Amino acid sequence: MLSRSSFTSLVVGVFAVYVAHTCWVMYGIVYTRPCPAAADGAAGGCVWPYLAQRPKLQLSVYTTTRSSIGAESNIDLVLNVEDFDIESKFERTVNVSVPKKTRNNGTLYAFVFLHHAGILPWHDGKQVHIVSPLTTYMVPKPEEINLLTGESATQQIEAEKQTNALDEPVSHWRSRLTLNVMVEDFVFDGSSLPADVHRYMKMVQLGKTVHYLPILFIDQLSNRVKDLMVINRSTTELPLTVSYDKISLGKLRFWIHMQDAVYSLQQFGFSEKDADEVKGIFVDTNLYFLALTFFVAAFHLLFDFLAFKNDISFWKKKRSMIGMSTKAVLWRCFSTVVIFLFLLDEQTSLLVLIPAGIGAVIELWKVKKALKMTIRWQGLRPKFQFGAYNDSEKKTEEYDAQAMKYLSYLLYPLCIGGAGYSLLNVKYKSWYSWLINSFVNGVYAFGFLFMLPQLFVNYKMKSVAHLPWKAFTYKAFNTFIDDIFAFIITMPTSHRLACFRDDVVFLVYLYQRWLYPVDKSRVNEYGESYEEKSKKKAHKE
Repeated sequence: MLSRSSFTSLVVGVFAVYVAHTCWVMYGIVYTRPCPAAADGAAGGCVWPYLAQRPKLQLSVYTTTRSSIGAESNIDLVLNVEDFDIESKFERTVNVSVPKKTRNNGTLYAFVFLHHAGILPWHDGKQVHIVSPLTTYMVPKPEEINLLTGESATQQIEAEKQTNALDEPVSHWRSRLTLNVMVEDFVFDGSSLPADVHRYMKMVQLGKTVHYLPILFIDQLSNRVKDLMVINRSTTELPLTVSYDKISLGKLRFWIHMQDAVYSLQQFGFSEKDADEVKGIFVDTNLYFLALTFFVAAFHLLFDFLAFKNDISFWKKKRSMIGMSTKAVLWRCFSTVVIFLFLLDEQTSLLVLIPAGIGAVIELWKVKKALKMTIRWQGLRPKFQFGAYNDSEKKTEEYDAQAMKYLSYLLYPLCIGGAGYSLLNVKYKSWYSWLINSFVNGVYAFGFLFMLPQLFVNYKMKSVAHLPWKAFTYKAFNTFIDDIFAFIITMPTSHRLACFRDDVVFLVYLYQRWLYPVDKSRVNEYGESYEEKSKKKAHKE
């Protein structure tokens, strides 16, 4: 059986190998080996860029309800850019006619052609094109109302449409179309073409050499949920913003892999909103900052695992509640469960929701240990039994109750007043949503006050030896990492502010750690003291 230190070392070693492997894979994505024969001017085995000949190009964007077209029938031209310059960035907004089929929950496609100027796309043998749906299906966000007056935020949606919107997905309009062309005059090795780029390449034979036509790419990561618009049956025109920018080969390959990753998440059951959170990390973040985010996220995962491991190990071996605030344990359990329900109600990203759910389960288990609770089943009916506290534990409970008595004078009026204010002035989806928001606002705004009983117990006992310092250390690292994630991952503002509040709490604990030095006669977190261990060893000898 591996010891705890050996297991931790193994986990850290596996983590280091994982980070090194990921860096190697990322390097393989960004770097592409050029054709070796190109340096000698030989054409054999190389695939040359057609753009190196600087042809005169034209960009055309068409819309149609069909996923494939063979001629110019039943299609609409929405954008035509003559004398298209692949080096020049632009953004244009056009109005697109919405067919009746699309208004009835149908799909509308955009066909983007890059072809020679003055020639229709289907008459040009060297044209390249790409297809992208301009619509997607998603369940609309429920409308929020004032629970006392019944007044809605928008009165334009009919009541029966509100009912349907809550049950079934409807067609939404993608208001942005982001295009890229790979502009590097890169010479590929025909024997080792990258699989990710190869599916976007179209090659032609020009004399004795093989050329690849311009690589046209649609950036699906730029399609965000915030840009979606519900398509009503009365809608006849909708705006479409077409933006273009050049792209390098390395970034193109990276973007292709990220789009494939987001698509895989959706195949595994991630909703459009969950996938949108992942998109936001890539689209709204500088690439260098994104690389830093990857390392930060990796360390966050490691510290999360180690914190959970040490926390579970601490409470699994816990035999005494001396020096531990039972009220603080109960409050942490309540606040963690409330935060999880709030994040669930807000449809927060799974990146935030899953760790919150795991934390809630662990906190429930810790309450069972703190109350010395045992559950016995009598048929299908559970019977709860609670253990007795010794004199030292009762003394701790007295300090705990004393701290909570003074704290309640401040906390309860603030929470009740905040809940009443939000009921009068803020709109919610339902009474349940108001209740959860009221609880969670109390947790976020005043939750740190419930850490005061534990601080008060530490002060009275002049010791912090009973606290799980290993788990605290890992959680402290993660708290500062959460400060970084608060600016990257989309989450409710109150949850973002709570990340910074936790910094203060940990700093106070660190101050108490410095203030009360280790006393080897006091019990540790497992109900043992250093002197007791020494006596046991001497007795054995």
